[in-house]
Amino acid sequence: MKKTKMLKKNYEFSNVFSRGTYYSGEAIEAFILNNGKNSNYLGLAVSSKAGHAFQRNRIKRLLRENYAYYEENISIGKSIVFLVKKKVNIENIDFYQVKKDMQKILEKSNLLKENI
Repeated sequence: MKKTKMLKKNYEFSNVFSRGTYYSGEAIEAFILNNGKNSNYLGLAVSSKAGHAFQRNRIKRLLRENYAYYEENISIGKSIVFLVKKKVNIENIDFYQVKKDMQKILEKSNLLKENI
């Protein structure tokens, strides 16, 4: 299992938001941008209005875990930012809902190398 490279700086997120392509699922959204590098970068953003810190951290753990599941099958050279939709109650989101949404988004964007 390789270490996931993360987007950390505000300008990195802004770049993906402004120039990336938007995809949506039931509970999560994604912005995807070609980065021209030899690896993928992952960014996670959960609004502080979504809930308390422990709830936001739980959602980020779910997103990271699901991304790790698909990471080996994703095309190289992308910057991906996952967001949680504002109108979704984050207390009710579970692992399988995030997995279903993430697979739907990755299939829509043609990032998966093979079907899982």
